[in-house]
Amino acid sequence: MKRMVKSGNLSSNNYEFIGTFYHSLEAKGRVSVPKVFRDQLSEGSVITRGLDGALFILPSSSWKQLLTKLRSLPITNKAARNFLRLLTYNAAPLQFDSLGRTKIPQPLLDQAGITKDVVFAGALTRVEVWDRDRYHHYLDSLDNLEDQLETSFEELGI
Repeated sequence: MKRMVKSGNLSSNNYEFIGTFYHSLEAKGRVSVPKVFRDQLSEGSVITRGLDGALFILPSSSWKQLLTKLRSLPITNKAARNFLRLLTYNAAPLQFDSLGRTKIPQPLLDQAGITKDVVFAGALTRVEVWDRDRYHHYLDSLDNLEDQLETSFEELGI
């Protein structure tokens, strides 16, 4: 009998979010999501607080996988509770209007420091949403870590 092993990561889906796109937040808090990303996002996709100052847009299946993993974390583990809270407190379903725009909830805009200029960056299994200045500052900081990144890539077998 063949035994199936379930992967614990979110990369088992065949999403390929790549590229960087610049947009502006409209006065009503709406922003146009790049069509190349929208085409891979379906009903049930979610926008939530991410890491490193970004927001994450997760496709429905990735969100469901993440929820399954979060539900399995021990409630007695403080780090697990904090991570669950970080990802779920202000999460919201992604909804597009007829022009491909979505409204990002104000608490998420505040957390990411987004006021006007928005960057959508594909990160394979998710879309990251950044304030433009914060995004470029983060990229600059990565340039300063090139030696450390090179070592990390070796350790990861890349």
